[in-house]
Amino acid sequence: MTDDKNKLGYQDRGRVSGDEEYEVGYFASKFGLSIPQVRELIKKHGNDRDTLEREAKALNARSNGARLEA
Repeated sequence: MTDDKNKLGYQDRGRVSGDEEYEVGYFASKFGLSIPQVRELIKKHGNDRDTLEREAKALNARSNGARLEA
């Protein structure tokens, strides 16, 4: 089922649809992640936007810390 862009209700903003390429792509670019990383986050943590943002920030911090140590 595709996302109806005419329905801009609150409940749609609280979720990230793993089936919608533009949502996954936007989320990936917002947090500096790859699309497979975002899909893995959704698979592991569900599609709640707040949870995904928290986990994406943590993943990004871990990745940046690893780069700094190298």
